[in-house]
Amino acid sequence: MNKGKQSRTGAAWARVTAVVALIALLAGCGSGNGSGTKTVHIFQFKVEIADALKELKVEYEKTHPGVKLDIQTVGGGSDYGASLRAKFAASEEPDIFNIGGYNELDMWQEYLEDLSGEPWVKDVKDIAKEPMTKDGKLYGQPMNLEGYGFIYNKDLFKKAGITERPVTLSELEAAAEKLKAAGITPFANGYQENFVLGNHNINLAFADQKDPGAFIKGLNEHSVEFASNEIVSEWSNLLDLTLKYGNPNPLTTDYNTQVTMFASGNVAMMQQGNWTQVQIDGINPKLSLGMLPMPINDDPALGDKLYVGVPNNWVVNKNSPVKEEAKEFLDWLVTSDIGKTYITSKFKFIPAFKSIKGTDEELGQLGMDVQKYTDAGKTLTWNWFRFPNGMSPEFAAAIQAYIGGKVTKEGMYEQFQQNWDNLSVR
Repeated sequence: MNKGKQSRTGAAWARVTAVVALIALLAGCGSGNGSGTKTVHIFQFKVEIADALKELKVEYEKTHPGVKLDIQTVGGGSDYGASLRAKFAASEEPDIFNIGGYNELDMWQEYLEDLSGEPWVKDVKDIAKEPMTKDGKLYGQPMNLEGYGFIYNKDLFKKAGITERPVTLSELEAAAEKLKAAGITPFANGYQENFVLGNHNINLAFADQKDPGAFIKGLNEHSVEFASNEIVSEWSNLLDLTLKYGNPNPLTTDYNTQVTMFASGNVAMMQQGNWTQVQIDGINPKLSLGMLPMPINDDPALGDKLYVGVPNNWVVNKNSPVKEEAKEFLDWLVTSDIGKTYITSKFKFIPAFKSIKGTDEELGQLGMDVQKYTDAGKTLTWNWFRFPNGMSPEFAAAIQAYIGGKVTKEGMYEQFQQNWDNLSVR
């Protein structure tokens, strides 16, 4: 072989070798940086913990030198669900991401790693397992618990001479009468907000059923109807009570106005959850607060419960090249001292795990009430994750039409039925 040809052949092989090396390097970019370090991409929606997660990333990487966390937050005014779907469509699948349970579990299951064998599973509170369990397998780690009911001002109750917490509908109406007689508005109703009515308020008509899942199944199979259901009728009685004893113009009262009205100390109760603690404290940190149930009848066993659920879950992409590292991070998050401290002190979460306890200072008065109810097993479920897609705003619109006098109660039930039937067949 002549030397020129030999030289050209060697150069060609050198170029091929370089290309192969480059391809190998690029192929590893999704899970590492070429130096043996693996990157776990996390896509999450809770904007309120974004800064704390950045601090947590530093803590984790100190003790896991071979792993980097890449955390992206999309939430607040942005549509997290649409952004997540866009990620998958663009083949930019995250290794860890957030989803709700029930319908969202079904929607994403083909991408989800079975987490049933993880060491933290035995520590999850029972109420937090159901939304992400299918066929006996657990597919998500609950992010936290949240609970709602009627937040109440203990000092205003005392001023009105109310000495016992009302846990039945009759007791609640008696308390409202005493508040009204004392010149205190009983309820601040933020019924402009779709989520207040279409998620949380209508949920009572489902959660208070003997078997919420069976009721939803019956609606889907057209074997039960809203108009003939006793619990639905009782739910509407509570709605009427809040309107009778509530603020003027509830349909033009948004979330911020509702919370401000309550925090000003002029209104005794509002339908909201423990997530309002920070905003209330920002307006009036000296309020003495508590959480009341939302009774729909005079059965104290049913009435003395709060509505508690998991707002979202951490899940692992089963196709991830670093899924073992992803699972290790989630285990560390809920078992290490640092991770536990972040959950309660930094994230201000009500823990979904039996071994993690938040203090009064960490969780606030409302969070502590939710934690106590949860630990006592006095909870009812969140069911809007089970509604047909698009049903929550339809519920809200129908209830708002009723509040505004545009339809009768029977007309409201009819709209419920028509919209459910239309959406459930899609």
